[in-house]
Amino acid sequence: MLQQILETMYIEPELLAELNEEQKQILFFKMRQEQIRRWKEREAKVEPKEKTPKTKNGKSVNWLLAADNDVWVWVMGEGPGDRPYDQICDEIIAERARQQAQKEAGELRKVKEKELIRRFSTSLRLESKGVRRQKEVEKKAEKDEATKAAAEQERIQMELKQKEEEERRRQEEEIKRLEEERTQQLYINLKEAQEMVQRNEKEDPEWRESLRKSKAADERRRSIAKQARADYKRHSLKAIERGKVSAMTQNFQNTPSPVKPPVPPRKNAINRKECNVRDVQTQKSSENSHERIIRWFREQQIPLRAGYERDSDVIAPWFHGVITRQETEELLGKKGAGAFLIRISERVIGYCLSYRSSDGFKHFLIDSSKDSYTFFGVDQLQHATLADLVEYHKEEPITLAGAELLREACGQCRDPPDYAHLFN
Repeated sequence: MLQQILETMYIEPELLAELNEEQKQILFFKMRQEQIRRWKEREAKVEPKEKTPKTKNGKSVNWLLAADNDVWVWVMGEGPGDRPYDQICDEIIAERARQQAQKEAGELRKVKEKELIRRFSTSLRLESKGVRRQKEVEKKAEKDEATKAAAEQERIQMELKQKEEEERRRQEEEIKRLEEERTQQLYINLKEAQEMVQRNEKEDPEWRESLRKSKAADERRRSIAKQARADYKRHSLKAIERGKVSAMTQNFQNTPSPVKPPVPPRKNAINRKECNVRDVQTQKSSENSHERIIRWFREQQIPLRAGYERDSDVIAPWFHGVITRQETEELLGKKGAGAFLIRISERVIGYCLSYRSSDGFKHFLIDSSKDSYTFFGVDQLQHATLADLVEYHKEEPITLAGAELLREACGQCRDPPDYAHLFN
């Protein structure tokens, strides 16, 4: 099951819903490891000349390397000489205020320019009319007076031009002064608005509570992820130690291993590998999930003595049939901390170990896709039977953080038991 997920990099939503947080973190950790392994494998196949592709003009791109010979990465605010966040915010606010003031000043400048052009154009037309009238009079008078009229007209035009330039200069100074005042006003308004929002957020109890919960959730996720990786390594070391002890026992122990009780009779027994192939095909079919799970248990799990005591033909008290999570928690709710049971999952093909802790209930999915049993995501430490898994975790906790030791088996409260129909 785990190998198929790592090959496809996809997990069914129903299966994901059955995993607890620790198992999810271990699964994501292993998927990330598989991604890195594939990336390194692909990079090893790439030729050195292909690692720095060249363009048509012969140019190439190379990554800047840091002191550790790895790609240099800069994170804003963490590098030497980086400006603090408050300073960057102030500069952004000042720039926004300046741009807004410039925009408003530009619009004001256009209005003033139109007004100036209109006013001086009117004055010029009036002066021109007066000059023309004077010319008419002068035509009737002597010709010497006409020259004086032309000089007077030129003088009037020069005065109007000087007045226009002076007016433009005065208006530009006024607009610049207004622009500076507007920039300062906008900056103060934006700064006050930002401070008010930050102050309201800090003083708002709902916001503070939301922030506290968010930080607590982030811290919890980091803690779970860290603990999941530690559990993964711990189980790996345990598996290595267990393999060494098993090899030494086989090599140096002269006494034969105890013979297990005979397997209960079952009709139409089939090969385990054939079952795996059929199971994959069956999971993709559209038939009823409950019937598919029951058939899987009868055809594949009974031959492996699933649910039986370690050295007898008696069903273990901790074993239950296909029951829901709600029914499981109702059963465990009558017991104390350390109570547990193993049930057949009602959603996916497999088992689930449900545990009563001091602060609630925990559910651990058990991977049974191979000829062994292990908690999903941790395939190093494998057990031949469910009973072996239970016996092992009576002394070894399931996770270090939770310290889940199996102390008390949660038995049946039904008559007949909830697994009766599975063995018929």
